[in-house]
Order: sequence, then C-alpha cells, then structure tokens
Amino acid sequence: MTVTATSVGESDQLEPRNAPGARTWARRLVPAAAAALSGLLLYVSFPPRTLWWLALPAFAVFGWVLRGRSWKAGLGLGYLFGLGFLLPLLVWTGVEVGPGPWLALVVIEAIFVALVGAGVAAVSKLPGWPVWAAAVWIAGEAARARVPFDGFPWGKIAFGQADGVFLPLAAVGGTPVLGFAVVLCGFGLYEVVRLAVQTRRTGTVRRAAAAVGLLCVTVPVVGAVAARPLVSDKAEDGSVTVAAIQGNVPRAGLDFNSQRRAVLDYHARETERLAAEVKAGKVARPDFVLWPENSSDIDPFANPDARAVIDKAAKAIGVPISVGGVVERDGKLYNEQILWDPAKGPIDTYDKRQIQPFGEYLPLRSFIGAINKNWTAMVRQDFSRGTEPGVFTMDGAKVGLVTCYEAAFDWTVRSEVTDGAQMISVPSNNATFDRSEMTYQQLAMSRVRAVEHSRTVTVPVTSGVSAMIMPDGKITQKTGMFVADSLVQKVPLRSSQTPATRLGVLPEIALVLVAAGGLSWAVGTGLRGRRAGDV
Repeated sequence: MTVTATSVGESDQLEPRNAPGARTWARRLVPAAAAALSGLLLYVSFPPRTLWWLALPAFAVFGWVLRGRSWKAGLGLGYLFGLGFLLPLLVWTGVEVGPGPWLALVVIEAIFVALVGAGVAAVSKLPGWPVWAAAVWIAGEAARARVPFDGFPWGKIAFGQADGVFLPLAAVGGTPVLGFAVVLCGFGLYEVVRLAVQTRRTGTVRRAAAAVGLLCVTVPVVGAVAARPLVSDKAEDGSVTVAAIQGNVPRAGLDFNSQRRAVLDYHARETERLAAEVKAGKVARPDFVLWPENSSDIDPFANPDARAVIDKAAKAIGVPISVGGVVERDGKLYNEQILWDPAKGPIDTYDKRQIQPFGEYLPLRSFIGAINKNWTAMVRQDFSRGTEPGVFTMDGAKVGLVTCYEAAFDWTVRSEVTDGAQMISVPSNNATFDRSEMTYQQLAMSRVRAVEHSRTVTVPVTSGVSAMIMPDGKITQKTGMFVADSLVQKVPLRSSQTPATRLGVLPEIALVLVAAGGLSWAVGTGLRGRRAGDV
C-alpha cells in the first residue's frame, strides 16, 4: 500500500506542475512558429513565383501573432518573421562565396524587421491599428534602404507585386505607397476575421472597429483600380527600335572576371551577328544598341585592343552602343557606361553612383581582412562613385542609365527621369549568382520601376535574363539564362511624369511621420496607464 500511495501522491504532484508548463510552452511555441512560417509565406509570394497575393495572408498571420503583445515579445517574433522571410529570399548572396556572408546579411537585416515587430506590437492596441502598423512597416523599409553602408532595399514588399492588382499604386507614390497598401490590406484582413469571430462569440458588433477593418481591406484595392489610368504604354514622344545584347559569359561564378576578354568578344560577336541579320533583312535595324554591365571589363580607354573590338562592333551595326565597362581614371576605378558612336567612338559616360558594398567596395577593410583575407583579395580595389545622373542621347532619344544594383534604390531611378529620360536601361551582370532567383527578383524591380515612372525599361544582362518591359510593367520579350541572344523591339518614348515621379520621397516621409505618430500615441497611452496604476 505504501508503494501505491507514494505513486499516487507523486502523480498528483506532477500533474499540476507539468500541465501549466506544457501550456506555457505551447503559448510560446505556437506564435513563434507562426511568425517564422508567415515570413516564409511572404517569401513564397516573391518572384520567380507569381503568387503575389500570398503577401496578404502572410501579414494577416503576422498581425495575429503581434496584436496585443508587449514590444519585447514583438521584437522576438518580428525577428523570427524576418528570418523566415529573408533567409530563403537572400540565399543567392552565398552562391559563390559560401553561407557565411549570406547568414551575416540575414542576421543583420532581420534586426530591422524585429524593430518593426516591436513597433507593430506597440501600436496594435490603438484604434485603427492596421493603419499605424502598416506605416511602421514602411518606416522599417525606409531605414533598411539607407543603413548600414547606404542600405539594402532588397525585399521591399513592393518588389513582390509586379504581377499583382496593387501595382498601379507604384505610379501614385512609388514603392512606399505600393508596399503600404499591401501591408495595410494584410493587417486589415486579420482585423476583419478577428472581429467576425468576436461577433460570433459575443453576439455584439463593434461597428466602428468593423468599419475600419473593412476600409483597410477595400481602400487599397479601390485605390489600385482608381490608379489604373496612370498606367499607359502609349508613345508620347514617338518610338524607337532598341536592341539589347546578351553576349553570355564563358562560365558562371566570380571567376568570369578573369575571362574579361572572352566576355567582351562574346558581346561584340552577338552584335555583329545581329548586324548580319539586319543586313539580310531578317531583323529591323535598331536605332541604338544596349550592352550590359561589365560587357567590357577591359578598359577601352587604356587598352587599344578592347577599343578596336568595340569600335568594330559599333561600325558593323552602324548605330550608337551603350557599353558597360570598368574604367580606371586618375587612379580610381569606375563601373561605367560608355556611349560609343560608330563614327566618333566614346562620346559620353555615366559612372555608377550606388555601388555595392562587399562587391564593388569593401567597408571596414582592415577589420574584414583580419577575419578573412580571401575577401580582401576578391575586392582588391574599391570602386569610386559617380556623382551625376546618367542620361544618354541616343539617336535623339533620352535614355536613362540605372546600373544593376541601383535599380533597388528609389532615388537613383527617379533622378534619371527627372533629368529628362524618356526610357530607362538597367544594364546588369548577374553571372556571379548563377541560376539563382536573384535574376528574377531584380527583373521584378525593373517592372515596378516601369510603372512607377511610366517608362519603357530595357534590361540587358550578360548572362540573362535580359528583357524588354513596357511602361505598364509587362514583359514583351525576354531571353533565357546563359545563352547568347539579342532582343530587338520598337518601344514607346514618354516624357510625362507620374505623381510618384513628381512627389519623390514625400510619400515615404509622410508614412514615416504616420508611424512616428502612432508610436508616440502608443507610448503615451502606456505611460498614462502605468501612472494610473501607480496611483
């Protein structure tokens, strides 16, 4: 009997101890798992998939996870959401250099999402919280696009919406307004579901809250429909026939740069092949030709052999070529676009302004070198920045140059349009990233930029995917990856400016101020509640 009594007594004591512990762990693990999985769902909404609408349930679940929690809990849950989103989204950054840089980048970038999570949790107790919460998200994107090392805007919500119904909003207020609409709709979706469940349980309807929830879902959609007249592919200044050359590279990876002459020869050869087709009447003669970034990593100003190769190709096609070169001037390196005339040679240049940290220059060089000397060996000399917008006059057309990484930054694209660009070219070199999703993510950015500024966007890439994008964001032609090819198309020129172009950074500033107002209100409410409790 003693053994039985002891067994029963131990069982009675263990049950009340273990049960609360299990419930506590469940309360912690379920929100944590939901935060990470909703971040993963947001990633799945991004290109190359066309599942843009998954961003809405992703933010709905994120709203459910954060609503009513403390800012400290929001910090942790936001970090998990950021990891779930950014780990798969940015995996391409480790294709050639290993997982170290990829993981370091994600760990740092997810901190911004963690801070957003804390902010959303704080404002989630306010009336109309989806509005404040969506503004907080955009404030986080604004910060991430500027720091550290001049920012890293990759993964802006707007860049996942190139195929979505919200895309026309890019013409209204750029990527901040487009992203705000998507996030607001997602949080609003959760609020509508939450209030519907609450109403079913209690039998009472909170009309004001229900109205706000419905407006958060419907206003972004209605706004996108109302913005459609801003999206047009009609020519305003006539049309031009453009050729985009994809010469391909000998092989993918970082070492393609060691084969610089082969890359140059490939692009010259593809241009000469196109010239032969034009002469045979198989293809329309282009008014000008666009080569990608790094198509001539041999400086044609310092190397007569490289100059001769480009000159021969230009004379063969008989029209101006924009050549992507690496140029040394006064001891400084520049990632440069060179306007090459078939009769006069180089007549204009554009130096890339937004250069890539750890790719084109190495921040904290001495510190990084102490950790990993291989990295400093790969980036032996930092590139210098250009200072002026790049708009080439090519056969009378004003072509704005936005070199590769620059397409992720709002200001670089807008500056070309405000400087008179009637169309945009985004010369790129993605060979370093093999066949990863990076190419498709960047292509989606160019589609958003086309709508944002109502301009044709051409994307000549060394190894693909090269594309022709109309001002309405539609791709009309594209190449495969790691093939030599050329695209020739008649495209519209436009000079009118969208509201997004005219307003510039103002919509983003307005949304940041909304976020600041919501956070101030939440902090003030919390302080007053704490003082009342002390009394």
